[in-house]
Amino acid sequence: MPVFAAKGTRDLLPAAMHSRLRVIQTIREVYAMFGFEPIETPAMERVETLMGKYGEEGDRLIFKILERGEGGREGKADLALRYDLTVPLARVIAMNQGLPLPFKRYQIQPVWRADRPQKGRFREFYQCDGDIVGSKSLVSDAECIAMAHLALERLGFADFVVHVNHRALLRALVAAAGVADRETDVLIAVDKLDKIGRDGVTKELLERGIPAGSVDRLWEILARPSDLDAVEAAIVEAAHSASDAASDAARDAAAAAADLRTIFAHLRALGASRVVFDGTLARGLGYYTGAVYEVKLEGLPGQDGASTGVGTVAAGGRYDGLIGMFSGKQVPAVGISIGLERILTVMEERGMLTGERTSVRALVTMFSPETQTASLELAAKLRAAGVPCEVWLGEPGALGKQFRYADQRGIPYALVLGPDEIAAGTVAIKSLGTGDQERVPALGLAALLLG
Repeated sequence: MPVFAAKGTRDLLPAAMHSRLRVIQTIREVYAMFGFEPIETPAMERVETLMGKYGEEGDRLIFKILERGEGGREGKADLALRYDLTVPLARVIAMNQGLPLPFKRYQIQPVWRADRPQKGRFREFYQCDGDIVGSKSLVSDAECIAMAHLALERLGFADFVVHVNHRALLRALVAAAGVADRETDVLIAVDKLDKIGRDGVTKELLERGIPAGSVDRLWEILARPSDLDAVEAAIVEAAHSASDAASDAARDAAAAAADLRTIFAHLRALGASRVVFDGTLARGLGYYTGAVYEVKLEGLPGQDGASTGVGTVAAGGRYDGLIGMFSGKQVPAVGISIGLERILTVMEERGMLTGERTSVRALVTMFSPETQTASLELAAKLRAAGVPCEVWLGEPGALGKQFRYADQRGIPYALVLGPDEIAAGTVAIKSLGTGDQERVPALGLAALLLG
């Protein structure tokens, strides 16, 4: 029978893994540069740990694991694969309340979602998270954004923009439109704006039962969505003719706008320049309480001058209420997550990956059965000197076959140690790229291969 990988998953062969590990290492180095420490958590969590944290749509995408025994036969689940890395972090903090705060952690691990697979979107994928727990300072928000900003620069991206908004502004927007009791429905729809456009969002809002007049007011307030002053003023103006709830929300909006201005000032000081306000950015996860942000690749101009946008590659925000769900006390927290799969997909499409096929620098060939011991000793010395090398595992002799194998593997050099080389204390080194071959002293071989 045909053998297939599970839908929404894929196997990663060596060529892909080399590129992947280089990207992960770059992100890891940037996170460490900002003082973040690594942690890992189990792939599985108790189902009650995850449920109710991501909103109605998110909860539907959680992969549940059936109980053992009778409960499983009845369809009951007690465990689930983690949906993200943030909720597990909140659980970790609640279980380890002696950790010194602020606690800065990064975590690079896979997560799972029962989503519809599509280009750049899988059911199993890696997130690269950085979070700060225990700090109300807006510098924390700015540092998370600046960290992702630097990571993308280090990876070679020059066309990304960080879109920033605030959940209090969104809450005030909904209240000013006269539908404060429908906040979740409104934000779920608005969160899809970059995917389905204004007409699509309008249609979904109406289908969710939002009055047409309220929909019109939403778009009036968002007439200039990239102008923080204009959005704040429009919310305040609309609130005057709305409910008391809208007036309260308008006051919160003024405070949120002030917070955003402070965050933008901190980002300028941190050297993060590709940052804009975006009044339509909603972020669908239910646990966000303050500033929210998404990093989007705006795309390179095509032949017709139009942008070839490729969407969100990182996102995050402040979630001051999440840890309290587990610990019983409020602990402020903020974080950002870089989507590794989307990053790699775009880098491959743009030719940004080097295409290195192996980290092995040389194949140590086997000239004959009599020289095997000398070849193995050479490999051991090279490895001790820090040179990744491979020894030929087939029958000794037939050097042409060994050279072809090395070339197919992408190994740049083949080393030949025959009787003449052993007697002279030399090694024949063959470049598989040019075909050139020369004898070099065995003592200087490691430095040559590492150079």
